[in-house]
Amino acid sequence: MPEAYVYILRCHDGSLYTGWTVDLEKRVNTHNSGKGGRYTRSRLPVKLFASLELDDKSAARREEARVKALSRPEKLALAKSWPVPPEPA
Repeated sequence: MPEAYVYILRCHDGSLYTGWTVDLEKRVNTHNSGKGGRYTRSRLPVKLFASLELDDKSAARREEARVKALSRPEKLALAKSWPVPPEPA
């Protein structure tokens, strides 16, 4: 069972936001409630665009940093290689 996730959100304005969490559904809901990252607060609503399951928090933080350093086209290409994110409950 995965212990952490790296995720990419598509914001209302079309921009992308990358983060990591241990509870994907809860984190997306937190972003949409306006209590997530400062970047997403003014770009609501957000939608889960891509996510990747990882074995531990440390690996998730490393992968988040790697993804954040990518350009938008690189993030879009990477997201296509990740499994389809689960639909919210």
